[in-house]
Amino acid sequence: MPDQQAARPRTPGTATRGETVPTVPPASTPAPRAAVDVTALLERGRTLATPVLRAAVDRLAPPMDTVAAYHFGWIDAAGNPADGDGGKAVRPALAVLSAEVTGAGPETGVPGAVAVELVHNFSLLHDDLMDGDEQRRHRDTVWKVHGPAQAILVGDALFALANEVLLEPGTVEAGRATRRLTAASRALIDGQAQDISYEHRDRVSVEECLEMEGNKTGALLACASSIGAVLGGADDATADALERYGYHLGLAFQAVDDLLGIWGDPEATGKQTWSDLRQRKKSLPVVAALAAGGSASERLGEILAADAKSSDFENFSEEEFAARAALIEEAGGREWTAEEARRQHTIAIEALDAVEMPDRVRDSFTALADFVVVRKR
Repeated sequence: MPDQQAARPRTPGTATRGETVPTVPPASTPAPRAAVDVTALLERGRTLATPVLRAAVDRLAPPMDTVAAYHFGWIDAAGNPADGDGGKAVRPALAVLSAEVTGAGPETGVPGAVAVELVHNFSLLHDDLMDGDEQRRHRDTVWKVHGPAQAILVGDALFALANEVLLEPGTVEAGRATRRLTAASRALIDGQAQDISYEHRDRVSVEECLEMEGNKTGALLACASSIGAVLGGADDATADALERYGYHLGLAFQAVDDLLGIWGDPEATGKQTWSDLRQRKKSLPVVAALAAGGSASERLGEILAADAKSSDFENFSEEEFAARAALIEEAGGREWTAEEARRQHTIAIEALDAVEMPDRVRDSFTALADFVVVRKR
């Protein structure tokens, strides 16, 4: 896995009162470079990966094939064809782009793009059930529509399919790529276990939170950023540098998600208002606010400790969750998390300096990183 030394955060401090902090942090001003159409990059990854992804899902035994198709947005709950929101497709875009680092065509990265997408969606199916999330991408989640058993089974099936798809070429490179995917998958599961355990603790350190998010989000984005290059024959040094890019990009990505999990617009995110607060998540804004010190931080700690013992938490009003969000912001948690997203973005871009690649490919990696930290969903 990438070296996590550079991920160590600065200590949170008290926010400047009255300062307006954006929900999603702006990217730092980039050096002049060729314009990159990020929408086209994302669409390319989706277009290349989707037919292979659909073919893999079609292998599943009924009713898992239709349940998976519902999850991916290809059909509605009644089984009718649908054009649902399939997500941002950042991981497939990174996988096919990384193949071009080696001079190979983007199609070389397709097995990796599909495998990573299958593992990612395995985690979403299980996470939605474990977290009790009833909405994803503006639709009812699989466990809500088809039941918990199907959510578990289909998630397991997607995980198995990921390795099957990746190993099918039967090459040495496919074996190397599968080892990296397996390591990333284990880290992802470790991160989910940490996330769940933290919900039952009064306090979690910023370092613990970053370790959890590095596992849960950074590991798979690291794999996506390197897997196409591995399939194209890149050496380990190149793959490791691309993993560092993806790992820190994942931390930036998750920091933005944590901001959206509290202050995001439900119309854009497809989730409830104050989503992460409703689940008692120890996300970065929360742990940074608790670590900041000061009256708002102390008051927040008292309230969250009481919440953990409350038998009426599920019935809290919008105003009660809004008050908790306001304390997090007053203590500096929102501003600190926005700054951390920018910091991790910078580290990710710097990791690319260790890799020789065409300028067009480098500019595309940078543009995708910019997209991750400036988004509304």
